Amino acid sequence: MDFEKLQVWRRSARLSAELYKGMRDLRDFGFRDQITRAGLSVPSNIAEGMTRGTARDKQHFLLIAKGSCAELRTQIYIGIDIGYIDKACGGRWIQETREIAAMLSGLIGRLSHE
Repeated sequence: MDFEKLQVWRRSARLSAELYKGMRDLRDFGFRDQITRAGLSVPSNIAEGMTRGTARDKQHFLLIAKGSCAELRTQIYIGIDIGYIDKACGGRWIQETREIAAMLSGLIGRLSHE
């Protein structure tokens, strides 16, 4: 399956773009770099995994993507707490990471039956 056809890839790529736009003016370059890298890691690992030949390889990269989702969610919580991220926007991003992680879990489960 082409990764571009996966809704989980499209949603995670859109979230990554939103993070870059939302953090573009942040002067704390370390935080900005960390959160945008975590966000970029999710669709990147989905893409890499879905181009692998075996279900086990695909699952490995999807698990990395799911871990990056948790890392990103943690950074969003911290960003909200320190005033870098608007609470309403951060809440939407947190919900999106939860839904993406759930979608990844479902895809990982389906691959285990291949």
